[in-house]
Amino acid sequence: MEETKKQELIEEMKVLTEKINKASYSYYVLDNPIISDKEWDEMYYRLLDIEKETGIILQDSPSQKVGGEILSKFKKVTHSKKLYSLAKAQSIEEILDWKSRNENITTFDEEYSVEYKYDGLSLCIKYNGGKLVMATTRGNGEVGEDVTEQVKTIRTVPLSINYKGEIDVQGEGIIKLSELEKYNKVSEEKLKNARNAVAGAIRNLDPKVTASRRLDFYAYNVNYCPDKEFSSQEEICEFLKEQGFCIGNYFKIVHSIDEISEIIKNVEKTRNSLDYLIDGLVIKINNSKVRDVLGSTEKTPRWAVAYKFEAEETSTILNSITWQVGRTGKITPVAELEPTELCGVTIKRATLNNYNDILRKQVKLGDRVFIRRSNDVIPEILSVAETYETSKIIEKITNCPCCNSLLEDTGIELFCNNHSDCRAQIVLKLTHFASRNAMNIEGLSVKTTEQLFDKFNVKYFSDIYNLNFEMLSKLDGFKDKKINNILSSIEKSKNVKLANFIYSLGIDGVGLKTAKNLSKVYKNLQNLMSATISDLVLIDDIAEIMATDIFTYFNDEFNKLEIEKLLKFVNIENNDDVKVSNGFFAGKKVVLTGTLTKFKRSEAEKIIESQGGTTSSSVSSSTDIVLAGESAGSKLDKAKKLGIYIMSEEEFLKYI
Repeated sequence: MEETKKQELIEEMKVLTEKINKASYSYYVLDNPIISDKEWDEMYYRLLDIEKETGIILQDSPSQKVGGEILSKFKKVTHSKKLYSLAKAQSIEEILDWKSRNENITTFDEEYSVEYKYDGLSLCIKYNGGKLVMATTRGNGEVGEDVTEQVKTIRTVPLSINYKGEIDVQGEGIIKLSELEKYNKVSEEKLKNARNAVAGAIRNLDPKVTASRRLDFYAYNVNYCPDKEFSSQEEICEFLKEQGFCIGNYFKIVHSIDEISEIIKNVEKTRNSLDYLIDGLVIKINNSKVRDVLGSTEKTPRWAVAYKFEAEETSTILNSITWQVGRTGKITPVAELEPTELCGVTIKRATLNNYNDILRKQVKLGDRVFIRRSNDVIPEILSVAETYETSKIIEKITNCPCCNSLLEDTGIELFCNNHSDCRAQIVLKLTHFASRNAMNIEGLSVKTTEQLFDKFNVKYFSDIYNLNFEMLSKLDGFKDKKINNILSSIEKSKNVKLANFIYSLGIDGVGLKTAKNLSKVYKNLQNLMSATISDLVLIDDIAEIMATDIFTYFNDEFNKLEIEKLLKFVNIENNDDVKVSNGFFAGKKVVLTGTLTKFKRSEAEKIIESQGGTTSSSVSSSTDIVLAGESAGSKLDKAKKLGIYIMSEEEFLKYI
């Protein structure tokens, strides 16, 4: 390539890199898109073509975000300045004690910053000459691990900044819950815990794995900057934002502990509605001069404290493993634990995702393990706290614990493929088919379907419609009233909406929301059964793995025969038969945020849909209305920036 042409391409690369990085900054940091996705893609792929043609990649090129070569190991790195941990408080009294201890050292005006305490992995990123030169984990505060190549792939980490001096930026690597959900839809190995997903991504030797999980980085501190001083935490955050960092969407300056107390109450109410995990709030004295006087202890800065929400983690002994068979045949190891209290609940069992999860976490029988409640519901084993001489290796099973069939080992999951005779699978399938959001047959509980299988060999959905009074009278605990109620409920189920019927089939990965989407797009069952994989992937929230599962289900000869049998009993209300009310919300896309006081969120969604509207979980330029309840957060802020109509609950009541 002649030198003149090469120089022209390099100049074009610089322009494209600047434009793409500016667009990414506007999108991720300012939450204000300045170009369309199409324009972004065109510039990005043009940049890739030039890089390929010239063999040159600029240091701050967005192409660096996809991940480079696999590393052989992590190198230890000494931090420029010690990274302190924070003192903890779990009550307002303890925050008052923290304030009092500081007042014994020096007097200061009460002015505090309050920020979310993100629950991810602490990182420190070094820049020099405006370029990212290194990124490390916190480690023990003095020595961390070099994770530069992994951190470069994080979309909200700028590869170059305006400030040209030496600077270390501290923050938290996180994965948004919505991104975790998207990842799990296309990944064979599911990640159930956001915190572990981040740690696993950063501490993976293959940067491409990090890139695939689409992490974010929220900056909250300048840990080292020898040539620049900051007067306050507020100034630090503004500086970080100017350099292109996300600083999160929650930053408040307050002037009393009473205000802090009120913030804690509000955030505790709304934190479970956030799109990321937080485990508390960080409270800092805002004034940097006061901070300098207060200094630090050996472990913590005196001028900051972390208010921790009620602990969601504890440790206990792993006594045994129960291998559980799911309705799709997937085998899941369930940990039987020494009972322990966590968040006011006695925990006796916890999930381990699969056998690979056991190997990865190096869990053994008899170990003391850390457990965490995920989303306040499902306890999960995080890691080993302590292992003992008496601990025993957990062996991988080879046969189904229910029917003894030889298991299929996919390398990630174990499956029992005896779908027609495995009692555990059949009972769960029948129970799911009869559940409220499916065919809504009251009385067909797990215990009842177990009896039906054992006494009458009821295996298939269509078998339910052959049940009669005489058969049910032979089940334990069944009297006339109970029998008549079940038969009546079976009769009612013969008229069913298309979405509920799709959901009742128990297709792997197809929840009620996906079933509704399929119902809206295909209108009737025949259209859906004729859909190809390439058709299905065009639908919102359906990726290739799920599309393949749906296609495979409807093209299986046995499933087609079973559906044919069902249709002799069941009348499906096709979507093109449904008359939608022409209400206020007809044709409008609505996002709900905050806490509603008059309705449950699910009830409000049904009302909106009954009037011809649709609901979504995220705010975008296509959103028509945001229905905002109490303590609405980032979605409300974004709606205001985009100029979207904000509806109060009182207005909602008027319109319906």
